[in-house]
Amino acid sequence: MDIVVLVKQVPNTAEVKIDPKTGTLLREGVDSIINPDDMHALEAALQLKAKHGAKITAISMGPPQAMDALREALAMGVDEGILLTDRAFAGADTLATSYTLGKAVKKVGKYDLVLCGLQAIDGDTAQIGPQVAEFLDIPQVTRATKLEVQGNELHAERLVEDGTEVVKCPLPALVTVIKEMNRPRYPRVQGILAAFLPDAKLKQWGPKDIGAEDNKIGLKGSPTQVQKTFIPNVEKKTEKLTGDPSAMAKTLAERLKERRLL
Repeated sequence: MDIVVLVKQVPNTAEVKIDPKTGTLLREGVDSIINPDDMHALEAALQLKAKHGAKITAISMGPPQAMDALREALAMGVDEGILLTDRAFAGADTLATSYTLGKAVKKVGKYDLVLCGLQAIDGDTAQIGPQVAEFLDIPQVTRATKLEVQGNELHAERLVEDGTEVVKCPLPALVTVIKEMNRPRYPRVQGILAAFLPDAKLKQWGPKDIGAEDNKIGLKGSPTQVQKTFIPNVEKKTEKLTGDPSAMAKTLAERLKERRLL
């Protein structure tokens, strides 16, 4: 079995800051982590590897420092990491990103399963997985909480609004997973050391390596462009009540009624 896991390096949400002049994320001095949902996808792949035997390839797109995310994936037990990095990839929306990731998966060649998190915490679009599946023209299962492979068929459970849905589909397929699926493991010390050795199986690919068309990647291939990102100003108005308790209670009830909270 061959599994591809799509991972993204994102800023730690507890430390996200935005430049008030440019409206862009400030990444300098901000810790980066593997997107939490993608960690669950990695764990799902590793569990399938332990059960069925598999080669796991992790693919990420981002600046050179995103290689740290792939090293962490290798330390967890992934077999190979590929970083798609080039200035031509910059400014990509979900469509251009999905095209680039899809071309990389095709370049890998052999795959039975493509796994990724439901969404990234720095975008929350949940569009990448489904769009990559469409590009690859393979079945997709979203919001998965359980996976089993039986022969050439995938059996999955997915969380829906009113309960759990059981689905089956042929392989190859793409699955987006959510946090309810598992608890990601910690990398072992031996794995961390091996991930930083010169012979660690890490590659960097650019547009030419994956045969990408210039007008379909990066800003050129992005029909959606973010003009401005900002933190909204939040003003809190408070009113302090003093005096007789019964009078305060009456005033409080009136205020709640005015706001239709009672």
